Amino acid sequence: MTIRVQPLGFVEGTAARDAIASRRALPLAGGPSAFTLAMLHQRGVAARIVPAVELDPALAAPLTQARAYPTGAWPLVMGIVNATPDSFSDGGQFFDPDAAIAHGRSLRAQGADLLDIGGESTRPGATPVDAHEEQRRVLPVLRALCADGPVSIDTRNASTMRAALDAGASMLNDVSALTYDPDARAVARDAQVPVVLMHMRGTPQTMQAQAQYADLLLDVLDELEARIDQAVAAGIDRARLVIDPGLGFAKTPEQSALLLARVGMLHGLGLPILVGASRKRFLATLGATGDRLGASVAAALEAARQGAAILRVHDVAATVEARAVWRGTHQTG
Repeated sequence: MTIRVQPLGFVEGTAARDAIASRRALPLAGGPSAFTLAMLHQRGVAARIVPAVELDPALAAPLTQARAYPTGAWPLVMGIVNATPDSFSDGGQFFDPDAAIAHGRSLRAQGADLLDIGGESTRPGATPVDAHEEQRRVLPVLRALCADGPVSIDTRNASTMRAALDAGASMLNDVSALTYDPDARAVARDAQVPVVLMHMRGTPQTMQAQAQYADLLLDVLDELEARIDQAVAAGIDRARLVIDPGLGFAKTPEQSALLLARVGMLHGLGLPILVGASRKRFLATLGATGDRLGASVAAALEAARQGAAILRVHDVAATVEARAVWRGTHQTG
């Protein structure tokens, strides 16, 4: 039966390097952090904690090996540009192309490493958007912003993926993990760009009725692993895949909070992790109020602590500033 590993006991900076050198810790995803403990999860068996250095090499390998993407210092900050009238947080504010372009440029000026542009809201219960309308919304924005730096296209539609790639997009971000459109895997295979596979059940219209799990963490990992296997079987280079736990998608607020608290378990799949917790409703269960800015930044830093490679956020300036302080205090000591 499959054993899933949750890395624990994180150390950073000089302490991490010393612990790794003295065989008291293992490197986390090839990055600057290390973990000293590991909790083993298995269906029907009580979880147990062991020293990380005592892990079976086959279990340790996917948690420790360096990721092919992204290069450079982690985590990257991905700024959200919603060219929609109905997104859950800022729907309508940037529906006008000029407003969306200005917003994207502002996020870059605030320090975003890349932008994620979407033209279809995927909030619970959202109405599907025709691919032609989606492209009408996003392509002018994407063409303008691709000239300034890397841009991801947030879409489930293969035709929108193609059009966005032709316009200069350098990443595909699909909330359905390439399952919604039967042509999506072929587009992703041929594109040779990073592809984000997010965990979700059903569609935005049906997903919240599918939040029943035998074991939340193990089920999410098993289902994400199946999506990875499908992508690789379709000819997509595994080294180009990124995984997203899908906080708020087919999950109750309490389930999303638990998944964020243990998001490091996704390292067992051997791929970089993207976390999008920004402004989401589940943060209210943890004490968030108002615009959820403080809660969103705290969630981003928790994801970073557990080795997330990409933080998808609305509030770029605050996240970039928090990341700088976090790096300065955790990764150089």
